[in-house]
Amino acid sequence: MSVKELLKGEKVRLTAFSEEDFSLIEKWYGDSGFLRHYDFMPAIPRAASQIKEFIDSSSNAQDQCVFAIRENVGGTLIGICGFESIVWNNGSAKLHIGLGDSEHRGRGFASEALRLLVDFGFMELNLHCIQLSVISYNSAAINLYEKVGFVREGVVREFIFRDSKRHDLYMYGMLRREWEKNED
Repeated sequence: MSVKELLKGEKVRLTAFSEEDFSLIEKWYGDSGFLRHYDFMPAIPRAASQIKEFIDSSSNAQDQCVFAIRENVGGTLIGICGFESIVWNNGSAKLHIGLGDSEHRGRGFASEALRLLVDFGFMELNLHCIQLSVISYNSAAINLYEKVGFVREGVVREFIFRDSKRHDLYMYGMLRREWEKNED
């Protein structure tokens, strides 16, 4: 029996973080454009020490796991992804993913990393459903999620206030049986 390598694709692999990664992630967290698409919290810059503390606490938590997204060629750190709010008895979790620098977007890296993460969630964590939320103006992410097989399950209307305008927050999900159907 061959065992599938869960965390490595053709272009990217999901790994742990190293000490050298935190200065680059600090740069991403200083980019309000990145933050305003990655999260719905205020775009507040974070120091490398704060980011390291967050990632260390996520790595040690029972209800979270976080990965570095690296290019296979050269091992360059290009993003961050993972699960949070894992409820083990229900087999549910919330997913997050973001590519740091714009030069890595639109090249298939996020799509592959998302598929690797979803496969890991269903195959290794034995999840039943994976959920995520995305701001309505993030059309690139919405297209990616739908392409991978996530289904829009709901809308939190006018949840986000940015640039003097209200934006909806879309809720997406994928059930194990939907993922299995896509795997065939």
